[in-house]
Order: sequence, then structure tokens, then C-alpha cells
Amino acid sequence: MNDPMLMLTCMLTAITRTLHLPAAVADDAARDRGAVSIEQVLWYAAAAVSVAVVAAIIWSQIRDTASTPVQSPSAP
Repeated sequence: MNDPMLMLTCMLTAITRTLHLPAAVADDAARDRGAVSIEQVLWYAAAAVSVAVVAAIIWSQIRDTASTPVQSPSAP
């Protein structure tokens, strides 16, 4: 998972699947959840971007720490 684009795609997929309405529902009243405001969309987008940025920062720190060579202990 070195690619930040992969993490962003995963986050967008998770949000899209969460907001997706089931297609098999035949009753319109059960499917109607009301209008979605632009403010809600922007909050979801901001949350997704912030989670992706924090995950990318943490992953880069883990990768940098893992790439440093380990010093073998020397005998006294």
C-alpha cells in the first residue's frame, strides 16, 4: 500500500457503498431518505480527504521507519 491513490480510492469506495441506496427495494416510500444538502456532501468529502491524508502520513512514517537498517548489537 505504497500508493496514496489506492488509499483514496478505498475511502471513496467505502463512502459510496455507505451512501448507496439498495436497488432491489421496490417501494418508493422505503427508498426515499429525503434530500441531501450540499453541506452534507461537503462534510463527507472533507472527512474522506482528512482520513486519507492522515492514513498517508502514518503509512509514510511506518515505511520510513521500516526502511532504516537495524544495527546489530556488538559484543563488548
